[in-house]
Amino acid sequence: METDDNRCRQFFLKPTETYHRQYEALRAFFVEGRPLQEIAQQFGYQESSLRSMVCRFRAQVQTDDLHPFLFDRNSDGPQAALALLRQSRRKRRKLPTDER
Repeated sequence: METDDNRCRQFFLKPTETYHRQYEALRAFFVEGRPLQEIAQQFGYQESSLRSMVCRFRAQVQTDDLHPFLFDRNSDGPQAALALLRQSRRKRRKLPTDER
């Protein structure tokens, strides 16, 4: 029995959710090596916006801050991931009395 996977393919080729669209656009750039202009057109971005997204993603990878794409599946999902992200962004101020 042959199945028609066209709708399944469309899920990846024409994502509707924001984070999914961003993920697929970044994947097309970093994994497939496609030109920004082509990717921007496919996913409905301005080329300059996509370029900024690529730069932000590179910075996130450098700091191991991969939210929203990755989160602990044992937690409460995206809400817990947001809480962890907020915690990681808080910088501890060094007080003059700190000996560390």
